[in-house]
Amino acid sequence: MSEELLTSVFTKLHRKFQRVALKLLPSESDAEDALQEAFCRLWPRANELQTQQQVEAMTVTTVRNLCIDTLRREERVKMVELDVERDAAITDSVADELERREQFHAIESIIESELSDLQKQILKMKEYEDESIESIAEKLNMQQATVRVNLSRARKQVRMCYLKQKGI
Repeated sequence: MSEELLTSVFTKLHRKFQRVALKLLPSESDAEDALQEAFCRLWPRANELQTQQQVEAMTVTTVRNLCIDTLRREERVKMVELDVERDAAITDSVADELERREQFHAIESIIESELSDLQKQILKMKEYEDESIESIAEKLNMQQATVRVNLSRARKQVRMCYLKQKGI
């Protein structure tokens, strides 16, 4: 039964999982590889997963971690290059990536500490899960206009706090 649940949820939410991978990885083939690897890693644990939410959460986490591992492997491979010009470009890209990660963590921290639970939920559904306003409104049993207002206020609050942290 649990293997059937894993298979059906994975098939049903494949595009969502693919979007998660594509946000982190540069190519669609790398994203597909991450999805296949995630499925293979979850298969032996299928009997531990009892609900669709558990399968979805475990899959998103596994995909994200595999993408991060892929990026780390690529960074190590790039650092072995001996061409001076290429090394300078790689160092810049690694520094840029580290800066983006720091910004991401700072923003995540602001989201967790400064936003209401509803704003967090709406922002994460929209930005992380790439859900439409209509879908969010339906899931939260709210008006679309209310979702838009909460999303706008959440983004504004995050922006203000981030700029304040950076001293801008």
